[in-house]
Amino acid sequence: MENSEPTKPVEQGSNEKNSGPLIIFIVAFILVVIALWQFSGGKIEKRPIDSSELFKQDVEVIPAQVTEQVEVQEPIELPPEVTVEPTETVDIVQEQAIVLPALDESDAWLQSKLPELTWRNELLTLLIDEDMIRRFVVFTDNFSQGLLAYEHSPFTQPQAKFTVDEQSVSPTESQNVWQWDSKTSKRFDLYVDLLRSVDSSTLVDWYFDVKPLIDEAYSELGYEDDFTYTLQDAITRVLDMELPKTSMALTRTSVMYKYQDPKLEALADSDKLLLRIGKENLLIVKSVLLEINEKLAKQVSDKN
Repeated sequence: MENSEPTKPVEQGSNEKNSGPLIIFIVAFILVVIALWQFSGGKIEKRPIDSSELFKQDVEVIPAQVTEQVEVQEPIELPPEVTVEPTETVDIVQEQAIVLPALDESDAWLQSKLPELTWRNELLTLLIDEDMIRRFVVFTDNFSQGLLAYEHSPFTQPQAKFTVDEQSVSPTESQNVWQWDSKTSKRFDLYVDLLRSVDSSTLVDWYFDVKPLIDEAYSELGYEDDFTYTLQDAITRVLDMELPKTSMALTRTSVMYKYQDPKLEALADSDKLLLRIGKENLLIVKSVLLEINEKLAKQVSDKN
């Protein structure tokens, strides 16, 4: 026991000195990794690898062949293309043929239609409701020739009678002379108002609707031509009527008054009637008839 060598004590300090640098390196490495991780937002970007760096020798790279099975479907036959034309909404107005009564039975039918022509229906009482179409045809035919067929007038006679200004009488060597009383023309105002209240387009259309009956009545007088031309002649006579530039003084050798001016007295009876209705009324009648005549001529041209 006494010859044995003493046990050599273990040097603890030497092991601690050898492991110290390793621990420091590990801690530093961890801190660097943590810093990089925080700097990159918690994502570590992988740098793309260049294959030229990995393989310095010529290496033949064979791309992988991927075989994909594609199911081939039979072509589907589509129905022939149908072209749909855009449809336009067209209002088709079918004109109903007007069924006219017989000429001898036309008065009641006309009386039911007349209110459609005017907004002054109360003035329709100025019309004579007996044999209306024949009256219109006969009176128009005579008027176009300068004549007045009072017994065939389509209008009732004015209630007021013709008068002169009695205060204006001035005796001459052979006769008394009266001045025209403009107030006496007022008795024709209602007739002019009736004409003015009629829509010209409606009146012309209505004339051609009723024309078969008008033609029948016109043929009864022995005429074979178109009554429309006679109607236009009557309208033209009114349009061509000139207002006198002199005063319309009157004389009387009997119960009838005459114009003192021989030129006025020589006028046709129809023209004298136009003088009696007065200047203002004549201008209104001219204006209305001018519009009617233009539309009448247009329809005649279109029909021909």
